[in-house]
Amino acid sequence: MGHRLHCLRRRVRSPWRVAIGSVALALAACSTPAPTRFHSLMPIEIAARSATPAASGVVVRVEPIRVPAQVDQPQWLVQLGDDSMAVLEQERWASPLRDEFYQALLEELIVGQGVIDARTQPGAGAATWRVAIDVRRFDSLPGREARIQGSWTIAGADPRSASRCEWLIREPAPGSFPGLAAAHRRAVVRLGEAIGAALARGRRGEAASCPALDDKR
Repeated sequence: MGHRLHCLRRRVRSPWRVAIGSVALALAACSTPAPTRFHSLMPIEIAARSATPAASGVVVRVEPIRVPAQVDQPQWLVQLGDDSMAVLEQERWASPLRDEFYQALLEELIVGQGVIDARTQPGAGAATWRVAIDVRRFDSLPGREARIQGSWTIAGADPRSASRCEWLIREPAPGSFPGLAAAHRRAVVRLGEAIGAALARGRRGEAASCPALDDKR
């Protein structure tokens, strides 16, 4: 009889033990942080282009790029649907945004536009063109668009060749966070293309002009 009672008690308590175990597993799962995803602004398919570079042969020194302090960090700062801001710990740039932007733009200018990095041409001297870029806005709107805005200044050996342009680039970014990163990559490529075209005009001695970049593709 005692053995039967002991077995009965075990049968009664067993469902509770299962329930408690299930709750413990659920809490453990909730406490496990989501994996961190790293994104890059480096253009992906840039080497596959067959077009003739716009500014081939121009020696360029790209100055350190300035970006807003609030976004110059690995963690993404995004704008939500109610216009509030959120920092996403699990979505990050591979390096601080200023470094990502600089390396990606320089890659587009060298590989996509055919310019020569002045750091590899120490004897270029007066023939070097200087490019300074000031990014005033770097907006990430998940599911909507990527938007960058700022100005560039280009100066050659002749002071009359100096030009300054304001620009706004918007790229649609529907879907997931990788799609938003891809939209930002496209925006940086478009900026590099515009700067390459401006350098090509300067190399030919043509009057400086600013492209219209504020269209949404």
